[in-house]
Amino acid sequence: MRLLNMIIFFTVFFLLYGLINYYIFRHGWVVIPEQSALRKWYLVAFLFVSLSFIIGRTLENVWLSYVSDILIWIGSFWFAFMLYFFLAVVFLDLIRLVNHFIHFYPSFVTRNYEKTKQIIALGVLIASSFAILIGYINAQNVRIKNLTVSVNKKISGQQAIKLVMASDIHLGSIIGRKRFCKIVNLINNQNPDIVLFPGDMVDEDIAPVIKDNLGEALESIKAKWGVFASTGNHEYIGGVEKACSYLERHGVRMLRDQTIKINDLLYIIGREDRSIQSFTGRNRVPLAALVEDIDHKLPVILMDHQPIRLNEAQENGVDLQISGHTHNGQIWPLNYITTMVYELSWGHVKKGETHYYISSGAGTWGPPVRLGNSPEIVVIDFRIH
Repeated sequence: MRLLNMIIFFTVFFLLYGLINYYIFRHGWVVIPEQSALRKWYLVAFLFVSLSFIIGRTLENVWLSYVSDILIWIGSFWFAFMLYFFLAVVFLDLIRLVNHFIHFYPSFVTRNYEKTKQIIALGVLIASSFAILIGYINAQNVRIKNLTVSVNKKISGQQAIKLVMASDIHLGSIIGRKRFCKIVNLINNQNPDIVLFPGDMVDEDIAPVIKDNLGEALESIKAKWGVFASTGNHEYIGGVEKACSYLERHGVRMLRDQTIKINDLLYIIGREDRSIQSFTGRNRVPLAALVEDIDHKLPVILMDHQPIRLNEAQENGVDLQISGHTHNGQIWPLNYITTMVYELSWGHVKKGETHYYISSGAGTWGPPVRLGNSPEIVVIDFRIH
């Protein structure tokens, strides 16, 4: 089952990736004059940037080095350029289609159409580069998001608990030691009682994490009552057992369809990511079974990476569910897609007595770029009354 799912996934991915890149390539190709030597260099450059990510990811599995890192960085930025180039050429093709039936191009456009195409292509390149630069700078600056959650529970001698949540860090070749240490410092500055990582701590392969000794940074996280995490889809993509073992060795308690009671104050539940079925053929433990033996007089906090079927937490007496996965689209206008796909793509909502917070995440996947949203660490003032 896993092999078949992988074959289907990669077949669809490479087919779409190839078609989109060819579509962009053809539009750039016709802009360059037929006799120009630039066509040769354009072909070489396009093949290089469009294949960099795939080659880099493949290479890091057999030869983790600066070469694989550079290729991954180039390919990651290309994903962002690819999105905006694709949107631009689709938009221009639609305009051209309309003009085919309703001739509205002004004379200064038609007078020298070849020159006009070159100016437009240069404008698209400059505008996309500027947007991606702004998005890169934005992605480096993780914000602190403060949230107050009140639950109607009784705990002797404790009226508030400070939770710090950071989802979707994606440790690896892109989010390395420098950026992760910055995230750790921000977490420690909040003086948390509990730190929660609801999935996708690791990007894919664990090797770059080991190479950068990010475990040392993990061990420096200071939390009064502990550091806990659940799995995400990227832990499964890169090898869930190796990722979880590494995180456990460096001070992170992995809750994999498990419930833990903290100091007779509250329960924390960590669910396996939904990817478990695709990668192992097994189903995750039903939430009803995970809450079966708990005392609902105490608060119950759930980590579930993907915010799907939110009603399930409400139906099982969960007081707070924290999730990630969506990145809130990460790059505009993809946030419109995540808003359509998920009941809640980002932010806080309360349904009945259950609070939900879906985080945009602290890191990035693919392009190290964020446009239209910000990376965040969420500080939750969890009040009991």
